[in-house]
This record gives sequence, structure tokens and C-alpha cells, in this order.
Amino acid sequence: MKAEIRDKYEAVIGLEVHAQMLTKSKAYSNDVNEFGAIPNSNVSAISLGHPGTLPFMNKKTIEFAVKLGIACESDIAPDQYFARKNYFYPDLPKGYQITQDLTPICTNGRIIIKDSDGVEKEIGLTRIHMEEDAGKSMHDMDLYDTLVDINRAGVPLLEIVSEPDLRSSEDAYAYVSEVRKLVRYLDICDGNMEEGSLRCDANISVRLLGAPEFGTKVEVKNMNSMRHVQKAIEFEIERQIIAIENGETISQETRSFDGPNNRTISMRSKEAANDYRFFPEPDLQPISVKQEFIEKVKATMPILPRELFLKYTNELGLSDYDAYNITDSKDIALYYEEIISHTSNYKGAANWLMGGIKSFINLNGTEISDFPISAKSIADLIKIIDDGKISSTVASQKVFPAMLEGQSKSPLQHAESMNLIQESNEESILEFIEKVIKQHPSEIERYTNGEKQLMGFLMGQLMKISRGKADPKAANQLLRQTLDKL
Repeated sequence: MKAEIRDKYEAVIGLEVHAQMLTKSKAYSNDVNEFGAIPNSNVSAISLGHPGTLPFMNKKTIEFAVKLGIACESDIAPDQYFARKNYFYPDLPKGYQITQDLTPICTNGRIIIKDSDGVEKEIGLTRIHMEEDAGKSMHDMDLYDTLVDINRAGVPLLEIVSEPDLRSSEDAYAYVSEVRKLVRYLDICDGNMEEGSLRCDANISVRLLGAPEFGTKVEVKNMNSMRHVQKAIEFEIERQIIAIENGETISQETRSFDGPNNRTISMRSKEAANDYRFFPEPDLQPISVKQEFIEKVKATMPILPRELFLKYTNELGLSDYDAYNITDSKDIALYYEEIISHTSNYKGAANWLMGGIKSFINLNGTEISDFPISAKSIADLIKIIDDGKISSTVASQKVFPAMLEGQSKSPLQHAESMNLIQESNEESILEFIEKVIKQHPSEIERYTNGEKQLMGFLMGQLMKISRGKADPKAANQLLRQTLDKL
């Protein structure tokens, strides 16, 4: 699409993120809440919707919802009522979904993202409400039939509905990233989009730039990764612009994202609220959320990624890049917090975490929880580098690999046992310099005649003669002083 056409329009995007809660049992029954079980094994009369069965509330879902509301600075409603959302679908045995219609547990609130220019942008939240998931229809396991797995039916969900504050596919990508990071920090959802535990629907419309009214919105479903969210929105924006430019009318409909072909395809016309025939759920009592309960939950809240980001950039002096990489994973951030509890070299700790440690984790396909070196030992390694006992190069090439082998030695003991302790004694370094001068007379003469670029070569020879044990900083200074006197 030509830039001059695209630039005439503005996208208006709102997202609905569904997060499966990490409870042990389902929302309204004691069926096990577990991914990957044998199909139709985590079911009971309640999740199968047998006549005469009654749901009962899982208290943990209320705690998780309040946690998320606090984290998003939302208003938490004191009185909770549940509703039935009626529609027929083969993987919803009851024929209705228990949800919250008129009384969502959380309203308002915000998620802060950074746009493509690195500028912070506040995305408002309309509501966060509790509901149950439907089962799963599988269309690719049988050539002729669609198979249904009811295990997911009744799994507790939090639906996070944003205001239409997003203006690009990049904004949407950043928003979903922040939501996923947040629910992971709170330990209320594992955020694994490929397993369906975090899913996203996008409501997208376009309008002429500066127009006061929104265009006709289209809902896009079936996006199982953040990259798919971005690609689906980008395709839909261009599809709608082309249609408007051709004089066509945008229909309010629900579309699905076809990942292999990077396009959206029409599924059905969009339902209106009255199509669902909402009415109060008669089998669940209203719930009262007391301020005392909210304060109790607030006392258990972990430090959140944004708080850590501001701490690392404003207090510790880390770059935005380092801070984002560290806070992207809760476990990584906690490991970093443990390192810096033993050292004040915050940048050095970040370098080791983003360098050698992450390289090991990625290469071995493991997690930071399984990393064989304690945070205290990494801090000790940083200390002996800062104290000038070994160089960073020796640390990464010799000592760090030895530590990975799991021997019960400190970094200093490893360095001593391998005879790697740097020589910082001035007399010893001057002896190394004397050998360099004797072994390379022609290079020394060229240096004294003005070829100062030979300093790098001469330093290399000094380090070679010292077998890497000369303190580079002290050696460089003494070598330069000695040569300038010749």
C-alpha cells in the first residue's frame, strides 16, 4: 500500500485478552485445571453440564482478579454478581457460559507501554471480569470430523478489556507483551499463548486521520502468538483501508486469522449483546469483596516489572535496553536482584546476566531456576574482576566455565588453582615490558618515531609474555610511560 494512502487513515484498536488462571481446580467445580491431560479426562457432571448439577465458587479466582486489579490501578467493585451468557457451541456442554455482565470485578485502570518511538503511552482498561472457558474444538485431528475436548470447559478466565487507545499493530504487540509480563509476575497465569492459556481478540477499525467518530469495528480471533496479533492487525488495517478507498462498506463481523497465509477470513456476522440473552446466574450467590480482603491481597503482591524498570534506570543507572531485558522475565529479575544484593557493580551484574548466563541458558534450553551457579557466586566473580585479580576476558573464558562444572570452589579459588591471578606488582610488570622491548626492537623504534598505533600490538605481546596475568590497566599505563621515555 502506498504511504500517501495509508497516512490518510488512523487505526483504532481495542484488545480483549483472556488469561487462564493458575488455579488447581476449575472455576465452578473441583475438576483438575491442567493443560495437556488426556482429552475429556478432567471432566465431571458439572463441567459436562448435566441437569441438576450446581456450580460453586473457587475463591482463588477472586484473589487473582483482585491482584490484577491492584496491579492495574483499577477500581475493585465491592459487590459481585454473575450472569449467564447463552449461545450454542459444541464445546460448551451447558449451552451457556458463566461470566460477569453488569458487575465486572474491576473497572478502569491502565497498562503503560512504550510506542515505536520509545515514548510511554497509557492504555486505559474498560474492565476486568471473571468467567469460565469453553472446551476446545480440534479440526486437524480427523480428516472428516471435528473432535471436541471438554477438559478446558470451566477453566477460570480473567478477561482484560482495553479501551480503544491503541493506534498501531506495534502498540498492540507492546500491550500484549506487558499484559503477559504482568500476569506472570503475579503468578496468576503462565502466559503461554501457544498453549492457549493467554489468548487475544482484537477489535479494529479505521477512520480518516482527525475524524471524530470511530469506523465500523471488526473483531479478529484465533491469534496464538504476539507476532500473530501484530500481523493480523496489520493485515486488517490495510484490508479495511483498501475497501474504503474502493467505496465499499465495512461490515461488522468476526474474522479469524489465517496464520500460514498471513490474512484474516470472515467467520460470521458480529453478535450484539442481546444475542447472548444475558440474565443473572441463579445458582451462584452474590459475592462481597471487602476492603479488608483487598488489603490482605495487596500485602502479598510481588514487586512489579514497571517498578523494577524504574528502579534499574533511575536508581541503578542501567540503560533502558538492559532494564527491559532483565525485567522481561520474573525469574531473571529475581536472580538479578539476588546478585545486586551482594555487589554494587550493577552494570557488571547486568552484563553477566545478559551475556554468559543467558547464553548458557539458551544453549542448554534450560531456565534460570536450573542455572548451576548461585547469584552470590556471580557477585564474587564480579568482585575479583573489580579488585583487579583477574581480567574480564580470563573470567569469561576460564573461571566462568570452571564454575559451570559445579565444583564447590569460589571464583577466587578457581582462579588461584588455575594460576590466573593477575600480576599488578609494578616491578613484575616492568620485567614483562623489558622483555617486550628486547624482543621487538623494530616495532619499538617505529613507535618512538611516531607510529603510536603500535601500542595495541605491543600490549598484546606484553599480555602474551605474561600469559594473561598482567593487570591490563596497570600494564598499559606502565608500558606507555616507559616507551615515552625512550
